[in-house]
Amino acid sequence: MAIPLAQLTQMPDAQFVEVGEGVALATYSWGALDAPPVVLVHGFASSTRDTWVLTGWARMLEREGFRVLGIDLRGHGASEKPHDVAGYTVRQMASDVESVLDTFLIDEALYVGYSLGARIGWEVVRDLGDRIPRAVLGGVPDGIPLEHLDVDQVRRYIADSTPVTDERTRSYLDLTERVPGNDLSALLALALGMRDSRAVDPDPQNAPQQPILFATGTDDAVIEGSRSLAAAAPQSTFFEIPGRHHFNAPGSRHFRMAALEFLRG
Repeated sequence: MAIPLAQLTQMPDAQFVEVGEGVALATYSWGALDAPPVVLVHGFASSTRDTWVLTGWARMLEREGFRVLGIDLRGHGASEKPHDVAGYTVRQMASDVESVLDTFLIDEALYVGYSLGARIGWEVVRDLGDRIPRAVLGGVPDGIPLEHLDVDQVRRYIADSTPVTDERTRSYLDLTERVPGNDLSALLALALGMRDSRAVDPDPQNAPQQPILFATGTDDAVIEGSRSLAAAAPQSTFFEIPGRHHFNAPGSRHFRMAALEFLRG
């Protein structure tokens, strides 16, 4: 008998972890505590539920014998949504992931990130060394995420609903507003915080040394940037997600199966 969709996408209760300057992050767990842990980190304007549960990732990984730990990034999902730009640098958000691992007493974990979660993952994998033995970075952009956002138009839109005319900026707003509970001011702070971060430098001297699967949709505008990062990582594998663009790639069964095979090592 088929399992009802509501049961497949049911979320466990959030467990909140305090990070940084006292920001509460929502985390979600599946699977046995003694199983190999996998950390899932979503993209911009998304959440654990949106990126990893509705697309079947969390259920697949639990079923395959992993302990799954999903994190709602600061400014997203059920996590706190501060408006302080300083909290949204890539370095701070990578530190948030490390704090979650410390709180759950996880010494070693596999990492799966998509888009913003993959950009943060580049830092996490590089900085934590042997603590992250293997990672999947999906749809990872080189350079600064959200650098094309027209900040002034977003500010006017937040202040008095002035229509946004820049096409890229409008697409970001549409992405933000499709997920209930998103806070535009917090996500604007994130965009500004990203600009205060240094760019990903696709230099072999600065690249993570662990095995990494880079996966990007064939129709994704960031695919060449993803390739350049993969070329810089000495133990990388690149997988083109067939027929997918940036926003629908997480739902690809081909992506899930490639990631599962890679994570098994």
